[in-house]
Amino acid sequence: FQEAIQIFQESVVPAAKSQKGFQNIYLLTDPHADKMTSVTIWASEDDLQANEASGYYQEQIAKFGALMSAPPSRDLYEVSVHG
Repeated sequence: FQEAIQIFQESVVPAAKSQKGFQNIYLLTDPHADKMTSVTIWASEDDLQANEASGYYQEQIAKFGALMSAPPSRDLYEVSVHG
């Protein structure tokens, strides 16, 4: 679990910050259930899709390879309220 958090902090966050349209990233963890959820915020859906098409998303997932017990699931949401 700690290894995955370290990879996220030291590798995924800097990679995300270099992407066009990137705004923010969060890693939410539940150590009791051995689950993690990543949330990224992009300036536009076009930026999100461009980064996915470039292979960026797949590169980030590959960094966790042997640490994952199952393939990651992915959901897309629109920010409706921001405080």
